Formats: sequence, structure tokens, C-alpha cells
Amino acid sequence: METAPLKNLATWARKELIAQVDSRISAILAPTSPHRAESKKAVEATESDIASLGRDTVIEHVAYTWFNRIVALRFMDANGYTRAGVVSPALNQPGGQPEILADAKQLSFDPDIVPPATIARVTGLLDGSILSSDPQNEAYALLLAAYCRYWHTYMPFMFETAGDYTELLIPSNLLAADSILSRMVTTLSPDVCQDVEVIGWLYQFYISERKDEVFAGFKANKKAGAAEIPAATQLFTPHWIVRYLVENSVGRLWMLNHPDSNLAERMDYYIAPDTPETDFLRISTPEELTVIDPACGSAHMLTYAFDLLYAIYEEEGYPPAEIPSLILEHNLFGVDIDKRAADLAAFALTMKARARQRTFFKHKVHPNI
Repeated sequence: METAPLKNLATWARKELIAQVDSRISAILAPTSPHRAESKKAVEATESDIASLGRDTVIEHVAYTWFNRIVALRFMDANGYTRAGVVSPALNQPGGQPEILADAKQLSFDPDIVPPATIARVTGLLDGSILSSDPQNEAYALLLAAYCRYWHTYMPFMFETAGDYTELLIPSNLLAADSILSRMVTTLSPDVCQDVEVIGWLYQFYISERKDEVFAGFKANKKAGAAEIPAATQLFTPHWIVRYLVENSVGRLWMLNHPDSNLAERMDYYIAPDTPETDFLRISTPEELTVIDPACGSAHMLTYAFDLLYAIYEEEGYPPAEIPSLILEHNLFGVDIDKRAADLAAFALTMKARARQRTFFKHKVHPNI
């Protein structure tokens, strides 16, 4: 995978989103802000978090939250997992506005996702019956928030519940020609989004400048606090190392228990024992193979383990429609000190499952991360 464009996107996006979120906070917390009346609880929650955590921390959190969600939505758009492009233009409209906004202009809404009150306000903004200094951006922000709430049902680790103050802090220029949406669509092409590994690369590059700051502090004899540890310790593991480790642990244990398995044919880094082994954990069914990555990051190790486990279940004759849910329920577990990385890990595994099973979202199975 060519990573230079991903690095350029992620490092630029962090600066851009931080600046935009900072501006949005100033706007909604202004004494005359209409949000103080319209979204009183969300404004109060914003002020409370700023008072307890600090403005910079809140800005960093919200900026990354929207980066996370926009990446997730673009990945799903590119793979056809959304009914209409949430952050992407329609397939025959390259460079156009997000498909859900273009549809709204034609009075086309998905009633399963966009509630009647939102439809009414978006329609009013777009036809001019509701006055706004920036009606299209305001309408799109309402639609984007509705879609995030919808996806909360299926991926609560990635998308907020209704009323979360991050909705108030949606970046305000998402429809600009050089916006994060435009750059995301260009960089994360459908070909790039065929590999869920892109998620991990983007996160590593997003925090790369923060990592540089932490290491500069080390040189100045500054100790890392809890907030600095993730940035200081995370590193994307090369794929060949992932394969070597997974194939000689998960794959090896299965081969020891099932010497007639054809699994070895797909494991390029597997090293078969020189002599017969008799002292090993006895495994009879795929469900008994439990794998935990205690520092899972964005799940690079677990997503490959998913592929290997899928092959095992398939070889054992399990129905393909059942395998993805079984793997997430019984086999894969992850832990990380960085919640943001853990959220991405859960998303990556969800995407692996959806790629194998068209109806996976209906099962509402959440990864054990």
C-alpha cells in the first residue's frame, strides 16, 4: 500500500479539524449563540468538559472523533455498505456534493435514517423558507448527524448517540472544494478501501506529530503522562510480521490438532514442527480457538487472524453466512490503553465481517475489544 498520500491526508486533516473545532466552540459558546437555547444540555456539557479537561483536550478529542467518523463513513461508502454516499458523491458525479445532500435537494430522504423533524428542517433550509447564513452546510450537518445516530445502533464504539455535543461541533466547511471530505474521497479511492489496513495507517499518521512532540519532551527529560503513552508507544506492525506471528500461533495450534488440514497451504510463514509434538492444547472445534491481542492497536493482528479463522471454519463445513458472527463472538479479543485505537480495532473487525457477510449489520454483533 502506498502510504505517502495517507500520511499527507492524516497530518493535514488533524490541523484542519483542530482549527475548525476551535472555531465552532467559540461560536456555540458565545453569549448570544442561539445554541444556548436550542441545545442547552449539549452546550452545558461542552462547558463542563472544557472546565474539567481543558479546552485543548476537548478540541483534540472532538477533532479526532470527526476524523474517525469521516474515515469510517468514506470506507463504507467506497465499499457500498451505505445506501447512499454519506460523505461521498454519487458514483457518476465525481467531485460533486455528498450523495445524501444531492438526494435531499431532490426531496429524497431515507425515512429509516432521517427523522421527520430533520427532513422538515433540511427541506426548509434548502428551499429558503428557513433563513440561514449557510443553508447548504447547515442542512448537510443535520443529515450527517442523523446518519451518525443511525450507525450508532450497529457500531456504538464509532458513532455517538443523539444529543452528543460533538454534533454541535461538526466542522462548518465540509462542502468546500478543498474540504476534508473532498480530500478523503480523492485519497481513499475504492481500490485503497479494499484493504482495511488503511485504517491503521491513517491513525498512525494522524498521531505522528503528537508522537514527535512526546519524544521531544523525552529529550528534555520530561516524563510521559497517561495521555502521552499511546502516542509514544504505537507503531504499525508490518504485515509479514503479523502473518508470521498469527500463522505460528493460531495456525500452528490448529495444525497440531488437525494434521490433515489444508490450512498450511495458505500460510506462507508457517514453520512446521521438525518432530511430532504431543504436548499441546487440545482443540476440537473452531469456536475453541480464542485469540487475544493485549495491545491490539487498530487490530492489524486480529484482522489477519480473522482471515485465518474464516478459512478454518470454512474447511470445517460451517455455513458462510454464520462464520463472521461466530468469529467475533467466540474467537477474537483485543485490549488497548488507547480508546481511540480500540474503537478503530472494533471498526476494522466489523468491516472484515461485513465484507464476508452482506447481512452482517442486521445481527448487531459487536467485536470483543
